[in-house]
Amino acid sequence: MNLSALPRPAFDFPRAARSLRALLQNPDDLPQVFSLIESMSGFAHYRLRAGFRKTETGRRILHDKPDIVSILGDRARLRAMPDGSLGRAYLAFVESENISAEGIRDASVTDRRLEPIDAEMAFIRDRMRDTHDLWHAATGYRGDVLGELSLLAFIVGQHWNTAIALIVCAAILKGIGRTDLAVVVDGYRRGRRAEWLPSQDWESLLEKPVDEVRAMLKLGAPPVYTPVRSDDLRAQGIV
Repeated sequence: MNLSALPRPAFDFPRAARSLRALLQNPDDLPQVFSLIESMSGFAHYRLRAGFRKTETGRRILHDKPDIVSILGDRARLRAMPDGSLGRAYLAFVESENISAEGIRDASVTDRRLEPIDAEMAFIRDRMRDTHDLWHAATGYRGDVLGELSLLAFIVGQHWNTAIALIVCAAILKGIGRTDLAVVVDGYRRGRRAEWLPSQDWESLLEKPVDEVRAMLKLGAPPVYTPVRSDDLRAQGIV
């Protein structure tokens, strides 16, 4: 992809600084994550689109624009999937974290002040948001602060995003995840080794055994680590 031929990306540095500051004070403030990504992603969505267009599956997803939230939000349907499936692993994850695909979508509604993007780019942005917790289920990272940080490092290993890399680096400098830095670094390495997840046909993978999905996508075994919650960080005076 010739980046020089693309429109110059817009960055909102003051907004990004405010969002990053708020996020470091409260790692659970999900809207700030989306605000920061909205402010600093640069060419990331263009690179994602190029990645989708490289494969037949990716091109089909861009054409059909499936709404995976309609499946992920149907807990009865997920519960009816086979034991040990990716769908059941996803359900266990969102129930243990008390979150939902619809809630993530609502949290992503930010004050978009940068250049508007076309429908295809908007779909890619939303697809990445809506499948984020499926990535948790597939990789085995939990929803604690360290798990989120490691998954963000995994994402950077898959495809560069300045905003996400900034979150990872700032969190480490702040002391979040520093004692378990190997878990975060391994997340990046796993992302580099794995198949490219953004354009996977997740809808067709939900009923497959999660171990089979992990093998197919070259994810390896789920990491073993001690979860770190925001309350732990507050008790240590880190946030």
